[in-house]
Amino acid sequence: MKLKSWDPWLGYVLALHFRTLVLWGDFGAMALDNGLARTPTMGWLHWERFMCNVDCQEEPDSCISEQLFMQMAELMVSDGWKDAGYEYVCIDDCWMAPQRNSLGQLQADPQRFPGGIRRLANYVHSKGLKLGIYADVGNKTCAGYPGSFGHYDIDAQTFAEWGVDLLKFDGCHCDSIKHLADGYKYMSLALNRIGRSIVYSCEWPLYMWPFHKPNYTKIRQYCNHWRNFADVYDSWESVKSILDWTSSNQEKIVNFAGPGGWNDPDMLVIGNFGLSWDQQVTQMALWAIMAAPLLMSNDLRHISPQAKTLLQDKDVIAINQDPLGKQGYRLRKENNIEVWERPLSNLAWAVAMTNLQEIGGPCSYIISIASLGKGVACNPGCFITQLLPVKMELGFHEWTSSLKTRINPTGTVLFRLEAKRRLHQKA
Repeated sequence: MKLKSWDPWLGYVLALHFRTLVLWGDFGAMALDNGLARTPTMGWLHWERFMCNVDCQEEPDSCISEQLFMQMAELMVSDGWKDAGYEYVCIDDCWMAPQRNSLGQLQADPQRFPGGIRRLANYVHSKGLKLGIYADVGNKTCAGYPGSFGHYDIDAQTFAEWGVDLLKFDGCHCDSIKHLADGYKYMSLALNRIGRSIVYSCEWPLYMWPFHKPNYTKIRQYCNHWRNFADVYDSWESVKSILDWTSSNQEKIVNFAGPGGWNDPDMLVIGNFGLSWDQQVTQMALWAIMAAPLLMSNDLRHISPQAKTLLQDKDVIAINQDPLGKQGYRLRKENNIEVWERPLSNLAWAVAMTNLQEIGGPCSYIISIASLGKGVACNPGCFITQLLPVKMELGFHEWTSSLKTRINPTGTVLFRLEAKRRLHQKA
């Protein structure tokens, strides 16, 4: 069928719902004002680890089913994930029945979700957690299930009635850039009308980049976080490519991140199969520096104590969740060493040094203290704590001194710098 233009309707709705958008501080962009995602979202998402496994007969413990999400919710409470800050249990693609019901509503697969999404949401909420769900702006989801095009209002209402707390809205099977952009806007407005707080996770810029630079000012008006780059895989090459894309495009994206809206480099794959220990440290450290949503995709039933300790590291999570809400950036690259930094509240800074070399042993690196934190992080001095790969108090450093460290291949050393003047205030 021929798809109609929504421009006049959108103009009318935008006028009516202007109150849902507010200016956000230094960002110079209108920010979605639904009161959500004031710090990056934390939780668990099924996709990278479990993908679209719907064969519950052969693989009952790893298929996309009510049982899987109930087990993850239980473990998030019993194993300390909730206490560490992870609060969303998120369903990705392949949860749906192949068709909508007679009322035009999405419905869960009745065999794999016998109680429907409402019962699952009630269970998740009973654990003090929140439920995320997945839909698509186009005619079909990426896996071929019913898309939301032409059904945005009814889908938003359905999600609210079920008790959903987060919507991941994908961008497959959309026939034009205009319909993609209009659909993302429309769903945002629909979610804001229903009277339930639902975090809105977009993939809008990911699908725009092949054609032209996304309008991040506009995207921030409508989304709580947004994907920019390809799906993460359980491999170092994938994590490295995400970091490379982010640093190469940081001037275009960093300033748009802040309370209520975040750049999303995709899931944490820590605790799976493809990353070495040092590479897991690198992902955790740099996702914290990038103020990224921390959405794990792993099997919490079978995770090593080492990976669990890393993912629950309260000092690293505190950097990710810092209330100042400034995304970090790559400060410099020298040969195979990258230095990233992020401003934090109370005049503190986070600094990460990553060794991209994949041959040989640990590499020594020295950097001038005065070059960090735009020259003010340690002026006139600061107290430095190494947080990863192991925590160590490194003591007081003057502005004129240097910081020396050794970094394993594909590994990262993460530091927290606290200004001397701040330490005096504590005393």
